Amino acid sequence: MSGFPGVMGTGMARILGIESSCDETAAAVVVDGCEVLSNIVASQVDIHHKYGGVVPELASREHLRQIVPVVREALEQAGLKLADLDAVAVTRGPGLIGSLLVGLTYGKVLAMALGKPLVPVNHLEGHVYAVLLEAHAAGRAAKMPAVCLVVSGGHTVLYFAEAQRVNGDAHALHLTYRRLGQTRDDAAGEAYDKVAKLLALGYPGGPVIDPLAAHGDPDGVRFGPARMKGNALDFSFSGIKTAVLYYLRAHPELQPEVETRQAALTRGERKAEQLRPLCSKTTLDLLASFQKTVVGELVGRTFAAAEGTGARTVLVSGGVAANRQLRQTFEEEARHLGIEVFFPSRQLSTDNAAMIAAAAYPKLLAGERADIQLNAEANLPLA
Repeated sequence: MSGFPGVMGTGMARILGIESSCDETAAAVVVDGCEVLSNIVASQVDIHHKYGGVVPELASREHLRQIVPVVREALEQAGLKLADLDAVAVTRGPGLIGSLLVGLTYGKVLAMALGKPLVPVNHLEGHVYAVLLEAHAAGRAAKMPAVCLVVSGGHTVLYFAEAQRVNGDAHALHLTYRRLGQTRDDAAGEAYDKVAKLLALGYPGGPVIDPLAAHGDPDGVRFGPARMKGNALDFSFSGIKTAVLYYLRAHPELQPEVETRQAALTRGERKAEQLRPLCSKTTLDLLASFQKTVVGELVGRTFAAAEGTGARTVLVSGGVAANRQLRQTFEEEARHLGIEVFFPSRQLSTDNAAMIAAAAYPKLLAGERADIQLNAEANLPLA
């Protein structure tokens, strides 16, 4: 039931998406769920890097500062005015509750003031639609059903997704999900961040560890696989993070270079090419072995899920989907197994609002609306 009367326009739905679930303030305009007119992201990395992770209070404060100019820029880039919009889509959850409330409250007020439909979107589902957006842009069609891996700093979860067209629209796929597995502790991206903090490589860890790992021996350090009791498709990454910690304790000779890198970070030297000369072969081998193990866990369990469900398509999304080795390993294994694998562009892998607007399109056509009572849910489930 909708508290916003808005009526669809002339067969072309221009949806403003708003995303603020963690530490990026984002707004985008997407037409008919497939054509991206604008996609603006204001990152908070420079604010949180010295803490080695996101500080919730700082994140929500920055969202308050950025939300209006980011939405304004998204509209300007799209060449539209607020009155030209057909709907407003907002991230309802999951995420940091303070951050979510900023985007959701702004979206509610905007939709009410414009008299347009308000469409709530699950952040995790947005990541799935980021893959579909990219497939459309590349002129490819992702056959459904599919196994979906959403892997980021906050989430590592496997879904089986089935699709049904809404009103016969090829771009309006209504997806239903069944959760197959999830992390029991740290998300994969969280493990990258924690290992990067241990080794003084800055935040976020993934964009630095990935290029550095290319210079090490992936078999230099032996990490055992996570052994899961119960659901074999669940993940666990706290063990390998702890193993890296124990390795450092067993090799105190690495401590001086950790301190040297920490000093470099303080000077603002945070790029992989700046930190590589400060990394010994032992450290590079450690990073390569860590990454090989994490990638192996993600790829192995995802394809095991595809085999178990009979899915011939795999969708991989989330911030960690930008990882070079992850993409390469997925593509190699997919060719070997005769399974198609799809990724979003690196721009759409991390949190963005284009994916939120795209996910809202089939919901809009199906008549899904929210009213002024809509609230954020930090632990909103997808399935």
